[in-house]
Amino acid sequence: MASIKPGIKATATIASKPATTSSPKTASKPASKKAAPAKAAKTAVSVKAAAKSASKSGSKPAPVKTLPRKTAASKPAAKPAAVPAAEAKPPKIKLVRDSFTIPRAEYEALGALKDRLVKLTRPAKKSEVLRAGIAVLATLNDAALCAALDAVPAIKTGRPKKAK
Repeated sequence: MASIKPGIKATATIASKPATTSSPKTASKPASKKAAPAKAAKTAVSVKAAAKSASKSGSKPAPVKTLPRKTAASKPAAKPAAVPAAEAKPPKIKLVRDSFTIPRAEYEALGALKDRLVKLTRPAKKSEVLRAGIAVLATLNDAALCAALDAVPAIKTGRPKKAK
């Protein structure tokens, strides 16, 4: 404060005040939460105090490093010595999204199969029912597979026209 205008009282800056560990914000927190370690709490308060003083005095605060809080989640878990190959995660299967046209009667049969599975206490999605059908078709021999496909009528591909 090199020059002071007459009629204005000089005031002390906030930067000269020591940082305190208790503030109104921290005092109102419920006691049921786990308290942070004392070092981390002091560091966080000193960072806040430095930021406040810098904003009021107009200068930039010196960078202050904060320490990470130690929690139960941040502690490394004990790793088993060796994971057997049988317990290892299987690799993710890449999925493909596709759409197709199906006759209404077969679509309703798909819904009936889903309802039947619910009654058997084994609910399933449409895609699961279709995949199960593919698995059953894959087990058929060549003659049975051709017979199953001959029983299904061919339909025109593409999106059906909207009914007016």
